[in-house]
Amino acid sequence: MDTEIKSKRGGWGSNFGFLMASIGSAVGLGNIWGFPYKMGKSGGAVFLLFYLVLVVLVGVTVMLGELALGRRSGKSGVSTYRALSKKYTWLGYAGVLCGFCIMCFYFVLGGIVLRYTVGYFLSLFGGSEFAWSGQGTDFFGYFLTDTKSMILFFVLYILLNIIVVSGGVHGGIEKFCNIGMPALFCLLVFIIAYIACQPGAAEGYRYLLIPQWEKLLDPMTWVMAMGQAFFSLSITGSGMIIYGSYLSKKEDIPRAAMQTALLDTCAALLAGFAILPAVFAFGMDPASGPPLIFITLPKVFAQMPGGRFIAVLFFLSVIFAGITSLINMFEVCAEAVTTHLKLPRKAAVVLVGALAFAAGAFIEFEPYLGKWMDAITIYVVPFGALLCAFIIYWVLGGKRIGEELVMGRKKALCRAFLPTARYLYVGLAVLVFILSIICGGIG
Repeated sequence: MDTEIKSKRGGWGSNFGFLMASIGSAVGLGNIWGFPYKMGKSGGAVFLLFYLVLVVLVGVTVMLGELALGRRSGKSGVSTYRALSKKYTWLGYAGVLCGFCIMCFYFVLGGIVLRYTVGYFLSLFGGSEFAWSGQGTDFFGYFLTDTKSMILFFVLYILLNIIVVSGGVHGGIEKFCNIGMPALFCLLVFIIAYIACQPGAAEGYRYLLIPQWEKLLDPMTWVMAMGQAFFSLSITGSGMIIYGSYLSKKEDIPRAAMQTALLDTCAALLAGFAILPAVFAFGMDPASGPPLIFITLPKVFAQMPGGRFIAVLFFLSVIFAGITSLINMFEVCAEAVTTHLKLPRKAAVVLVGALAFAAGAFIEFEPYLGKWMDAITIYVVPFGALLCAFIIYWVLGGKRIGEELVMGRKKALCRAFLPTARYLYVGLAVLVFILSIICGGIG
């Protein structure tokens, strides 16, 4: 039965393709935009330490469960939860809704990034419309009030994702990620090498690597690190469940999860090492928050030798990161529509894109983009991930998940993994999530 389902729904063409798609799902705007500014606001190396601990102890554990649950069912997110029990069907719909909300926000953010990329590219050939004066604040403020331009690039970014996702799992998502992810890493490495040659960059490296221990007592550092870890690894909204459902029984899920978490963390660190040293090199504020890449960085690029070219490469890398992450959430929604409304795949993709445009129009003209990002990473994503972890390790039970995780492996799981996942890892995530509620508001 499992083979029959997969033959109709499609599957990954290779282990490399699945790995690139999984990493692409994890490596998104949450890494390139969110990670550097959260690190800048939350104490640099102390935030990084918490982030790494939570990725290893909690994030990978939830990812393992989602991939195993998806492969075990071979179905969409909604059908996966319904197969457990009808009373859990709402969790499947909640996952789709969560993914849809994040996707709409990503589309808006991606449209802005696309506009910056085009603007910087035109400036290389003497185009003046980008107002290459280094006044990032002026341009960002102007763009947010330019309704026609906002809508145009918002729609273009949606169309880019529709083209990729309509090609299917192997023909669309996998092919794009096989090119997009290596390109993203190459662009970031080039930018880091260039920034390292700039005077003053050493201050940025010290900020990244020397802990500000007083931040240990700030609960928001823990909260921001947990939200970023969950958001970055794409372990909510049924994203990894749907990718797991396309996996064959021969794939080693624990190894794939560890590789995904490792490379996702590398991408986040690359983004941090590309952005924060540049900010320090030109005397900008590393704790400037959400405006970091849209206001602060343009000022940095304006002062930097060859800054226009570097700006094009940087925003191009953000586009790659955004699309590879977006198509995961897009796939969750499109698969749900295909399965439950019985629409052809391309029609389902277009319908989801149209709904995203309608919903995204509200966010499009919301001036507090950073507040949306913080709200999603602090509340929405962790809550969804915790619900999923509870169902996997408490309701479904460790035995069935353990049986799925050992398939495709040459050695058994560590005996301590399942009880530790149930009590320590999930408990730690609950504790930090409670802290986010106690802290109140978005700080």
